[in-house]
Amino acid sequence: MKELRGLSHLFVCSFLFAFSNRMVLPAMTDITLEAVCPGNDHCSLAIYLSGFQQAIVGLGALVVTPLVGNLSDKFGRKALLCIPVTVVIPPAVILAYSRSTVYFYAAYVIQIFAGMFCEGSVDSLSLAYMADKVDERRRASVFGAFTGICTAGVVSGILAARFLPTSSIFQVSAVFKVITAIYLRAFLPESGNGIAISDEEINSPFCSPSTDTEPSPNLPVFRKIPSISDMTNLLTSSSTMSKAAIITFFSGIGESGLSTALLYYLKVQFHFSKNQFADLLLTSNAAATISQLTLMPFLAPRLGEEKLLIIGLLGCCGYVPYFSASLVVLTVFIYPSIRSIVSRKAGSTEQGLAQGCITGISLFASMVAPIAFTPLTALFLSDEAPFEFKGFSILCAGFATNY
Repeated sequence: MKELRGLSHLFVCSFLFAFSNRMVLPAMTDITLEAVCPGNDHCSLAIYLSGFQQAIVGLGALVVTPLVGNLSDKFGRKALLCIPVTVVIPPAVILAYSRSTVYFYAAYVIQIFAGMFCEGSVDSLSLAYMADKVDERRRASVFGAFTGICTAGVVSGILAARFLPTSSIFQVSAVFKVITAIYLRAFLPESGNGIAISDEEINSPFCSPSTDTEPSPNLPVFRKIPSISDMTNLLTSSSTMSKAAIITFFSGIGESGLSTALLYYLKVQFHFSKNQFADLLLTSNAAATISQLTLMPFLAPRLGEEKLLIIGLLGCCGYVPYFSASLVVLTVFIYPSIRSIVSRKAGSTEQGLAQGCITGISLFASMVAPIAFTPLTALFLSDEAPFEFKGFSILCAGFATNY
């Protein structure tokens, strides 16, 4: 009962965090354009600023996320979860107060540093927390339910943004971010693993016994800050970990490339407003929520993570920019399936590090994507495009996902 209570509190925190973070997304394109290029629907500077932020956040999070995960293995999940849910509050408060050019740039700079601690850390620490609580046979279902609850928070946030005026969106977001931090601190119990690791535990094998045919890798337990070579050794210590890293990278490239290009393309080509952005995001995320909360728990015990991962990848292969919303019911299987497979390969005191490394790969992909897709998007949305194809960067994102 205590374990279930801990998971329920974690799900509440995750829902509130996703709700408060994503409700500002439909308004950010208009806010950025108004602050940087008032009165213009197209502004290359706004596109480059968004891409630069995504790249720098991805680079910083690539280093920070495995470190935070490693520290959570020793000092506890809750203590480290408090960091990302707290650092996202200041930029939200700034934009709640004013969205003029000066305040926008102030929030922009702070958001970059906050994103390094926040982007990926909440997910990887939450997954490690659940791995501490849940038997490995049920992790795929629980991970899927967790992803569905986070997506439900996204849907609720976007739905709220659909009906709230722009001036109120950031105020409501700031209030709920404060509530999330208070709730987590007050109600979430510690997971019970990863605290005060003894010498006996440190000298024990990395992985618990597994029923897989492939032997579990004997991955190192780090007493120090993990280096790039440490993380590389971890990810190449078994074919399963290597394959998980490769799949995570290329699916992250496609997803991040699409998010980099799509909103500005819709703004320029179809003059989308906040409400239309909200409708689009609401549709795709609602489909993802239904799939994760109903199909994933039903199929995971029957098919297993590997087959669900294949189904999700096949959904990506059918990617077409305007048809992709219907395929999201399949592609959402990728994330929890990979995480569950990686979780089975990690020992009970190494869940944070293992999940943090896979998250780092995903964030590295989100750093690479805007470097490639931001100039491409800006070029084909401008008058200097080599040929008329405003959605060319979206097509390229689809090819990256299919790879």
